[in-house]
Amino acid sequence: MMAFVHRFFDTSKLINLVLNISLLLLAVGAALLVGAVMIWLMDADPVKAYQALYEGAFGTTNSRAETLVKATPLLFVGIGICVAFRGGVVNVGGEGQMIIGALAAVWVALSFDTVPRFLENIPIHDFPHIFIVTASLLAGFLAGAAWGGIAGVLKAYFGVNEILSTIMLNQIALQLMNYLLNGVLLDPDQKDRVNRIPKTARIQDYAKLPRLEWFSDTPTRLHAGLIIGLALAVVVYILLWRTTLGYRIRAVGQSNRASRYAGINVKRQVLNAILISGGCAGLAGAVQVLGLQYRMQTDGSAAGFTGNAGFNGIVAALFGGLHPIGTIPASVFFGALLIGAQSIQREVQVPASLITTLNGLVVIFVVSSQIFIKRLTKRRASVPPQPTTPKSVPALQEEPTQ
Repeated sequence: MMAFVHRFFDTSKLINLVLNISLLLLAVGAALLVGAVMIWLMDADPVKAYQALYEGAFGTTNSRAETLVKATPLLFVGIGICVAFRGGVVNVGGEGQMIIGALAAVWVALSFDTVPRFLENIPIHDFPHIFIVTASLLAGFLAGAAWGGIAGVLKAYFGVNEILSTIMLNQIALQLMNYLLNGVLLDPDQKDRVNRIPKTARIQDYAKLPRLEWFSDTPTRLHAGLIIGLALAVVVYILLWRTTLGYRIRAVGQSNRASRYAGINVKRQVLNAILISGGCAGLAGAVQVLGLQYRMQTDGSAAGFTGNAGFNGIVAALFGGLHPIGTIPASVFFGALLIGAQSIQREVQVPASLITTLNGLVVIFVVSSQIFIKRLTKRRASVPPQPTTPKSVPALQEEPTQ
């Protein structure tokens, strides 16, 4: 019992946790302060701007729901980024992995144009709905994992820099989406039109993620993807810190050489890290289709579908300390910034693109705080403990020789 209490109230861990949280809050405060100066230079009132930001993100039930809707894909991508970074992999391919995951999910969902009879005969309430949604989500996860696995294989077995490969794979995924939405997956109603819109057909009601009706008395767009994201954060936390696989991934991220000396297959763990990361991003794309848009549509750019969630998820993961649980509030924070940006532009005539600058400032200050923490930790570890002499024992003195 005493051992449990000692472990629970470990002062060193508690001090580190308080220090990390304090520095994160200071980083946010510094970013908002610099942002206030920029707003003032635009001849606007920073207090009114931030008040409009808060009201736009949390002022009403619908705005709170929209903030959570915006935070949902950031949460999925951020969780995947946590796994990749813990494994020593820099995955910037979230945009492409989201697109591939969404394509796979919408293809599976559209394949069930009618509910199969064998599913209807199973005596479980809403089983056809559960089966089709689960199959679509699983397809999105596997497709995103496979797309990320391409960069993982290139890095682990051929030494190709994963930053370059994932960025190039983003562009390939974009062109693949444009090709499919203008071809095989094009909505049949659009084929005979001159100015056709590249989009898929609308998925059936039994392939949609349910809306969270308990969140508000009035209908909102908040859907069950948020619950799936929260559950995924817990699962990934358990995976990384409570399983052998997670220990190996984190060990490789800490030191390739030490892991290899300990008998860990470094190449396999690098591949595992980016497979899981890509799968989480693919799941983000699947959730966007099944829970929010109900079809896949593009304006020719990746952001037209993803809303830059593949990149903003990296910011959320960094702000969350590269921890799956920490990514939850971080995603809500950045979701609030993105939703509140429109209110800032409307109320004080400040461009909504200012939020992109705030995102960058937060990243700069957060990364700087992490560097400070690492240097402080190294400095504390390098100071040798000072030997102490008990007061009750007198120091021995050499006797003079005759």
